[in-house]
Amino acid sequence: MAPPGYRGIYRTDPDALAVYSEGAGIGRILPRAVAVPADAEDVATLVRWAAATGATIVPRGSGSSMANGAIGPGIVLDLSRLDGIGPVEAATRRVVVGPGAVRDRVDAAARAHGLRFPPHPSSGAYCTIGGMCGTNAAGAETLGFGATRRWITGLECVFADGSRAWVRRGEPWPVAVAAVAALAARAASWRTDSKLAAASRRPGVRKESSGYALAEWLASGDLVELLVGSEGTLAVFTAVECLLEPLAGAEATVVAAFPTLEGAVEAAATAGAAGAVACELLDRTFLDVARDEASALHVPDDAEAVLMMLAEGTDASAADAAVRRLATEAAVAGARWCVTADDAQAQAALWHLRHAASPTITRLYPERASMQFIEDGCVPPAAFPAYVRGVRAILAKHGVPGVIFGHAGDAHAHVNPLVDMQADDWRARVSVIYAEVSALIGMLGGTPAGEHGDGRLRAPLVPVLWPAEAVAAFRAVKAAADPDGVLNPGVILPAEGASPIGDVKYDPALAPLPPAARAALDLVARERRYAGFRLSLLGEAVREGRAG
Repeated sequence: MAPPGYRGIYRTDPDALAVYSEGAGIGRILPRAVAVPADAEDVATLVRWAAATGATIVPRGSGSSMANGAIGPGIVLDLSRLDGIGPVEAATRRVVVGPGAVRDRVDAAARAHGLRFPPHPSSGAYCTIGGMCGTNAAGAETLGFGATRRWITGLECVFADGSRAWVRRGEPWPVAVAAVAALAARAASWRTDSKLAAASRRPGVRKESSGYALAEWLASGDLVELLVGSEGTLAVFTAVECLLEPLAGAEATVVAAFPTLEGAVEAAATAGAAGAVACELLDRTFLDVARDEASALHVPDDAEAVLMMLAEGTDASAADAAVRRLATEAAVAGARWCVTADDAQAQAALWHLRHAASPTITRLYPERASMQFIEDGCVPPAAFPAYVRGVRAILAKHGVPGVIFGHAGDAHAHVNPLVDMQADDWRARVSVIYAEVSALIGMLGGTPAGEHGDGRLRAPLVPVLWPAEAVAAFRAVKAAADPDGVLNPGVILPAEGASPIGDVKYDPALAPLPPAARAALDLVARERRYAGFRLSLLGEAVREGRAG
């Protein structure tokens, strides 16, 4: 039965629960219920009811979270239908959108006014702005523009007691809200604590979406800093005010192949200063899988790494000059092959290589699952070769092939281990690889979550990889904002006894989901239909007979 006064969809039937039990990550958790609110006040009604009854809320957008932060045992709150995009204010370069607004649609609205929304995850075609705020999402162009936090100027929030208020940069905090007043008291006691500020940063790490952003919050005094990246554990976002950036006059791309990983990292370290807004790494493991596409571009067979760098300029001449500087820097660092492109078609051909691995993996390893459980490590740039080589060695030691690529300009690697789910010891292998890669990240002074958040997958690492002072402060922040644990408990801070590798959706031993839900989830994964409303996809699967 729906909570009193709640007007949206509220379902507890097996099909609805099952179709929200999975996201883009590896996990599966059946929720208690599924709620799709009619509007922001509906969200507040639901949260007030949850606070009064002891229920928990799992906020969710498109379900594209890689770290299992959008699935959980509570009431899944699907915010994807709150997807309005307000008028673009060209003079102030701002737009207010619903949390369910898809990133690329927001960007398209901005481009109609000569503006853009710079944070650009590879999932931009289906990830939501609310989800991006939740994890402080980033992407290839973070090198030039920073992660999501920098581009958010305001958040309309529903706090854990159901109170609703806007939080904006540069404006007084809404301290009439109990959670905000409690956070303000914490901030006042911590603001001069230099030891805590130091414990809340990882020196040299360029991207961070693990833990709570204490250092940024205490430095600026803006509550927005803390809320962005909080993964639905401190407040539910019901509207987002985004800052926009003028469009570039022109773009150009350079691709360079290196005989050593160290040479590629050396070139990546200077790419930002030389004018790159993106600098992507394709490791040898990636090139081995995408060999056909690499050969079509004439990438040398002995290349250990390839860098793909994007530059911008006020006009084509300026963009071309920038990529030529990048090509020169790459040659100095040891690149043996380099190609540039400045027209859209030629650039698209080059960037096709970056997106070639996934379909090739499916073709070459049909019997294996691409299980992304160590997929977001970011280390200080000088440690990047050691990290990539270390991950390679760990995978090889345990007989698990994998593909490594990522954002070299930020020393941030994504890893797709390919796990044989029919092997009796697959879970033991996954667990030990998770532990060994996590230990490697800690040894190198890195973070396990550069841009995808801790979720439930990496929450058990927070007490291990953060200093004790920071962990105590994280717990104090959660207690201040959500003392009763209503909002996404078990995310960022682990539940007692939590295991990082719980039920894995690829596990053949798991009980099967209802046929209609299974068909809908397979459609989402196969066609990247994450922006599709799950309950509509459930009905589509039934109508088209894909449910059995």
